[in-house]
Amino acid sequence: MVKKLCCCVGLAVFVALIADAPAAEVGKSAPPETQRSEWELAWSDEFEQDVLDDAKWTRCARGTSDWNNTMSDHPRLLKIENGVLYLLGIVNDTGDAPPYLTAGLNSKGKFAFKYGKVQIRARFKNAQGAWPALWMLGAKERWPACGEIDLMEHLNFDDKVYQTVHSEYTLKIDKTNDPKKGGTAKINRDGWNTYGCEWDASKIVFTVNGEPTHTYPRVPEKGAEQWPFDQPFYLILSMQIGGKWVNGSGPTNPEDYPAWLAVDWVRVSEKRIVEHPAAAPGEP
Repeated sequence: MVKKLCCCVGLAVFVALIADAPAAEVGKSAPPETQRSEWELAWSDEFEQDVLDDAKWTRCARGTSDWNNTMSDHPRLLKIENGVLYLLGIVNDTGDAPPYLTAGLNSKGKFAFKYGKVQIRARFKNAQGAWPALWMLGAKERWPACGEIDLMEHLNFDDKVYQTVHSEYTLKIDKTNDPKKGGTAKINRDGWNTYGCEWDASKIVFTVNGEPTHTYPRVPEKGAEQWPFDQPFYLILSMQIGGKWVNGSGPTNPEDYPAWLAVDWVRVSEKRIVEHPAAAPGEP
């Protein structure tokens, strides 16, 4: 009798637990997800025309910084052939001031984006003193407060590229490189590679050929200077010759020129919420 009573009590407790348990815990399937985030192309240039698209790009003007002090808008420094953009660097034979002339493009005032995935397929002719770069600047502040995201910088004949962020925090405040502001990645030095990043409100993940290479996180307790990457950024494609950094391994060699940065395409994607219909019973 006692044994029978215990069995009855145990069965009652089990039934009560079953009644209170979520459906998924008693063998019933949870409702299928009907939304997911997917990358969707938002902006691109495939360079399929034989002239530059002025609605997307502006030629970089000469400045006083190492990256732009040889810039020129001379027509022979930029060409588009067979769907590829070429930004050239040459020995200056025009009588103009700098010893070399280079070309660059930016999308300032024409296209900027906040968060997303950017991918740029590019290659370059290696040369002593050559410094091709693919990068982005914040559109709202002056440098370095605006922030800088360097998707790719290449020096001389290196078989690696540099991928880095810069800001007031990395340049003026942080003396410990914490969090680490950048890194290097091996590349196919003489071939095509795809450089980029995936960027959201909490981190920037750099990539080469689709593979993650370095992550720079947002650290809220370090303040706004550490994360100026919450504003729209515009694109810069630049071919530069010379400068303190690139000439650290030796002077520019004029016999290596002309050199160039070639860009096959530039693509920017954004995360979009995509509706997916719920599967009918029995469907995967």
